[in-house]
Amino acid sequence: MAAGQVLLVLLAASVATATKDPLLNSCMDAKHHKTKPGPEGLLHGQCSPWKDNACCTANTSSEAHKDQSYLYNFNWNHCGVMPPKCKRHFIQDMCLYECSPNLGPWIDKADSSWRRERILHVPLCREDCEEWWEDCKDYVTCKENWHKGWNWATADLCEKIWSNSYKYTTERRGSGRCIQMWFDPAQGNPNVLVAKYYAWKRRASPAWRTNATPAEPGKAARALPWPALLLLPLALVMLP
Repeated sequence: MAAGQVLLVLLAASVATATKDPLLNSCMDAKHHKTKPGPEGLLHGQCSPWKDNACCTANTSSEAHKDQSYLYNFNWNHCGVMPPKCKRHFIQDMCLYECSPNLGPWIDKADSSWRRERILHVPLCREDCEEWWEDCKDYVTCKENWHKGWNWATADLCEKIWSNSYKYTTERRGSGRCIQMWFDPAQGNPNVLVAKYYAWKRRASPAWRTNATPAEPGKAARALPWPALLLLPLALVMLP
């Protein structure tokens, strides 16, 4: 009986520790994010999978679907009309960024006037990156990185377009080792378990934290710049 009680106490302590983990079920300190995640039953369109527990408001989710949104004063059609099949990936990316409470293990400090935190090296599932590339490779873009810079070094749309916010992985959806931009909410949010795995990995290995690449001061802004000096198909500029 005593042993059983001890086990229950340890289990309760473990659960309490997990619920207090700042890497789990949290929102980053950024322009449009809520302070804490919670239900948002009226999330719009592609943001609706996060309605049960979201870091975004209904208004933010609606703005994420507009060509000209007040969120970051940027138009998806800045280099010509973006095909709908391509645009849906950018909208889903925006929904993940604004709404997901499961990005805690990859939140990093940001030196910006409008946000104090960003995400860095979030491991996206292979299918999400490849489908994003496949649907957008023929679209006309103005630059490799919509944050900054013009130099091409690799062929990774996922990694380059938002200053390494994401990392391409060979892990597949359902593996429990990669974040899914796309998921069926009826099956639950698979990113909850992914965040728990990487939070455990981060806590268990100080070296893992040390090896994480820090954000460059002044270069972590997610706001999208307007200058368009070149018009090149993504399929050309992203080849090695």
